Amino acid sequence: MTETPDLFGAVKLGALTLPNRIVMAPMTRSRAPGNVPNALMAEYYTQRASAGLIVTEGTAPAANGRGYSDIPGLYNEAQVEGWRAIAQAVHAKGGHIFAQLMHVGRIAVPEHQDGLEPVGPSAIAAKGQMYTAGGMKDLPTPRALTEAEIEQMIESYAQAARNAVAAGLDGVEIHGANGYLPGQFLAPNANQRTDKWGGSGENRARFLLAITEAAAKAIGAERVGVRLSPGNPFNDINDPDVEGTYTPVIQGLSGKGLAYVHFLDAKPAFDVIGLARKHFGGPIILNAGYDKARAQADIASGRGDLIAFGSSYISNPDLVERLKQDAPLAAPDQATFYGGGAKGYTDYPKLAA
Repeated sequence: MTETPDLFGAVKLGALTLPNRIVMAPMTRSRAPGNVPNALMAEYYTQRASAGLIVTEGTAPAANGRGYSDIPGLYNEAQVEGWRAIAQAVHAKGGHIFAQLMHVGRIAVPEHQDGLEPVGPSAIAAKGQMYTAGGMKDLPTPRALTEAEIEQMIESYAQAARNAVAAGLDGVEIHGANGYLPGQFLAPNANQRTDKWGGSGENRARFLLAITEAAAKAIGAERVGVRLSPGNPFNDINDPDVEGTYTPVIQGLSGKGLAYVHFLDAKPAFDVIGLARKHFGGPIILNAGYDKARAQADIASGRGDLIAFGSSYISNPDLVERLKQDAPLAAPDQATFYGGGAKGYTDYPKLAA
């Protein structure tokens, strides 16, 4: 008789055996001045090493992918060294950590990219503004990537994956969600190309599948996960045909031996998660406002294999222990989410022993 999966039970993820099914979701915290990971970040992640898996904040695979202020990268040696110290500290506590590779595409201003022009699949600006040192600024119209630049971008993801493994990180998560560059290629309102990278759902899926394949070839598919957010309008994404967009995505990711697919569960009309459960063949991580009861239910029913927690991990470094003991959760201070130092970052206390 097969045991019902449990939130606190071990699970295989690629070549790793995780001690539990609780994932720390990727969350931008903007505490990497100069885009280099640092000792404060190492302390932050190490405090949360009891998670089955940590997925880091969005990390730029290329210099023109930085978008927000003070986010880390994985495209130069200083960044590799910074991540190496974090990986060693997390591993010393028995943790596992994947770097999320996030190229923001058109969700950027030149000030955060040393003057580099934001790029996207098409020259279409996203509606919205970005916080800068000089105040809120409208998002500019990006420059459409050439086909040659798309090929270079694919290689930048592969190299960032190599850099992650060279730093000792356990793998990478391709950020295909939330309206960033791969999500812009997926979305018909952001991608109006007429070449092989635009038009049909199959063509719009091509970029995400290509960077995933390149990363998998570079470091092994079992070290590569993918994050998706079907039906999520964040960052001015409008997709009237989620089924037509995501069916080729799921088909393209299936049977490749990838570590996982990670869904921000926006619950679109089309059941993309059901499609993935039927065809993907690997672990599925679910994320979106979970509490312990709902997490246990979705694990037990087989809807997901792991559950990612976001903001509750900001203020509860020992979230696994608190959930296990049904202890109260501390509320996060939203005023300290982005930027700053230790306050609201590494100063949240653990449960008293």
